[in-house]
Amino acid sequence: MSNEINFSEFSRQSLKGVLIISGKFLFQLLKGTWVVFLVFITKASKISSIDAIYFYVMIVLLLLFVVIRSYLVYRNFKFKIDGDYFVLKNGIIAKKNTAIAFDRIQNVNFSQNLIHQLINVYQVDLETAGSDKTEISIKALSLSDAKALRQKITSGRSIGNEEIVVEETEKEKPLLTIDVKSLLKVSISENHFQSLLLLIAFLFGFYQQVEDVFKNFIGEEILKNYLSKGKDILLGSFLLLIIVLILLSMVAVITSFIRVFLRHFNLSFSIKNEAFEIKQGLVNKKAIILKRDKVQHIKITTNPLKRMMGISYVVFKQAISGKVKKTDKQIKIVGCKEEHLDKIKTTLFSSFDFNDVLKEKPHWYFTYRITLRNFLFLTFFNTFHYFIFDGINQIYLNLLLIPILGLMIFKRVKKTFFKAADELILVGGGMIETSETYLELFKVQNVKMKQTIFQRRRKITDIILQTASGKIKIPSITMERANELYNHILYKVETSTKEWM
Repeated sequence: MSNEINFSEFSRQSLKGVLIISGKFLFQLLKGTWVVFLVFITKASKISSIDAIYFYVMIVLLLLFVVIRSYLVYRNFKFKIDGDYFVLKNGIIAKKNTAIAFDRIQNVNFSQNLIHQLINVYQVDLETAGSDKTEISIKALSLSDAKALRQKITSGRSIGNEEIVVEETEKEKPLLTIDVKSLLKVSISENHFQSLLLLIAFLFGFYQQVEDVFKNFIGEEILKNYLSKGKDILLGSFLLLIIVLILLSMVAVITSFIRVFLRHFNLSFSIKNEAFEIKQGLVNKKAIILKRDKVQHIKITTNPLKRMMGISYVVFKQAISGKVKKTDKQIKIVGCKEEHLDKIKTTLFSSFDFNDVLKEKPHWYFTYRITLRNFLFLTFFNTFHYFIFDGINQIYLNLLLIPILGLMIFKRVKKTFFKAADELILVGGGMIETSETYLELFKVQNVKMKQTIFQRRRKITDIILQTASGKIKIPSITMERANELYNHILYKVETSTKEWM
């Protein structure tokens, strides 16, 4: 079975996209004005009938505006493929024309939230390295159109005016799949402390948003009395405080479970036409097409709990704009076992075997510098604690802090290393987590040796490798070894003919 689809002429997205555009715009409006609606509901009995009619008329006019605006956005959103360019025309009053070369596109995201799934359409996002947001977002494409667009982008061949034939073939076996058991392991080994902090921040933010509503509903003085009594009860009872923290921790753990299952459910990783395809998601399904040559380097991370379970996660680092947060352009695969890691490294690199490569550790000054920083922190903490809390439990706190800081220093020094092969470099680091960064030398944009006055005295330096996806630091190595590495990397960069973007 095959379908012929022609993108050479301007076409629109599915008419169902009006629903998606309307829903998104309406959600943004409600997000900023929901407190107003809550106040109206709580004071409905005190509002006159005339004011209520005005309010309902305003809502009707607002909904009408949303529908008309969404339809105009849909009508003016046209796209086509012109040779090796994706061309877009859009805008209601201010018209915009955008043309993106296919070799500039880093990855293509195909996604379906619940609404997309109900009306059977896909959202397609095209991302490039130089933009701080999604370059082009098509809100609603039919399955056949989405498949045709995916085939074009991953094939990398010029189409011109020819039609794309989408053939239904048997599904290829992916390089790796992450089952439910592996996802459970990932959930257990997540950073639950981070989830706890996010939960507390959410509760405080929610309280600040609804504080005015409660003041109007029950009165400001009554609210202050409730809060004051609750605070006194909570701080006055150590047992109650512990119970609250335990409950919040349990909620944080459950939140981590839910987040992992919703985001990474049914995760699979495949290679199609020189591109990676990553599928995952339960409620919000995603399929990410990531071009292999757009991957700048990879970072493999694990922690003690993950290591016990035999799993890690891999982050694919891509070229990013200076305006973009590093985490915004990261594509992560969780729950990877050793065989999965080997498949990924084999696919990306011609050789990744570092068994015969010397493992090089930082100069002893690196240990000294970290120890000094922790000593200064401990001194500041003790001084602050002594003057604020009159030195109460000072000894007990130090008996707890000093071993923890000592262990952290030991772990940091132990995990910091690098291995430099002919074409590839491996940089290790971490403290609680353990990370390994793999970078092909020809993808380095520039190399810099950075010294402090204290390092200069000891004839050591830090090497900074600048890539399109950020910096990689090799700390405290001797000047002699730094010069060797510096010259070798420059030679590989200048003599390589491989494409890195």
